[in-house]
Amino acid sequence: MILSIESSCDDSAIAITEIETNKLLFHKKISQEIEHSVYGGVVPELAARLHAEALPKILEQTKEYFPHLKAVAVTSTPGLAVTLVEGVTMAKAVAVALDIPIIGVNHLIGHIYSLFIEKQTQFPLTCLLVSGGHTQVMEVKSLSDIKTVGKSMDDSFGESFDKVAKMMGLGYPGGPLIQELAKDGNREAYNFTVPLHQSPLIAFSYSGLKNAVRLAVEKADGDTAKYKDIAASFEHIATKHLIMKLKKYFKTNPPKRFAIVGGASANLYLRSQIEELLKPYGAKLLLSELQYCSDNAAMIGRVGVDMYKEKSFSTVADLDVQPRSNL
Repeated sequence: MILSIESSCDDSAIAITEIETNKLLFHKKISQEIEHSVYGGVVPELAARLHAEALPKILEQTKEYFPHLKAVAVTSTPGLAVTLVEGVTMAKAVAVALDIPIIGVNHLIGHIYSLFIEKQTQFPLTCLLVSGGHTQVMEVKSLSDIKTVGKSMDDSFGESFDKVAKMMGLGYPGGPLIQELAKDGNREAYNFTVPLHQSPLIAFSYSGLKNAVRLAVEKADGDTAKYKDIAASFEHIATKHLIMKLKKYFKTNPPKRFAIVGGASANLYLRSQIEELLKPYGAKLLLSELQYCSDNAAMIGRVGVDMYKEKSFSTVADLDVQPRSNL
């Protein structure tokens, strides 16, 4: 079995995955959303302290599996440095105590593998990752052959939802709150400009849209009906931006198998628009179960299984945290 640990941001999670069958035997996650909601976003130092409290409590519940562990996998990149350290330090302690190998996992690859929890992998595929920290399109041929073909130049898709929610005083995390507010709004009420709509680049940008929304929010001055329309119009344009860039990319790289992963992939409007986009290509759409869209240790364990089979180990001495990913 593989023990896996996730602490890249504000979720403390540990999982146990069976190597031969990919079966998820144990998974526990403690979210910090309530603690951070009063600040409208994640406070790194607070997150690190909460990980230090939560991770040992979860690990205690996995002791029965210790005799069966063949390796420990842990998110080591990307993420908040102070929170990554909590998970990596625990993983090193487990590796030394049980005399088993340690596997450093890229969190972004973890999101790709969220598609395959308790399943076999289905490569190659084109993947759209949308989360609080990342917006990028990747061509995934295998675990070790992943190429990023487009990414955000500033804010991420998920981050923009969080910031718009903060502007409206809705709380954190913003994605579900904006989605709920947008249900009763008019998507055509505000004619926000689609970012980079004239640019030939396969790239994303949300800073300009975010600023346009800020001005609309200020003008609305707390009017609930207008907030609903702003939320709906924002969600529509933020998604349309993704769709337009994907459509441009598909002209030269038509998809056969397409996936949406990351915390923001749970957005139902985005899912519906991607489904429509893929129809002319007859492409298969792969989606993670909703419970595995956000950060979790099950996806890290699933990557860990394949890395274990390929003997892609780190050493306790050399494994270090890398806040930025090389993907």
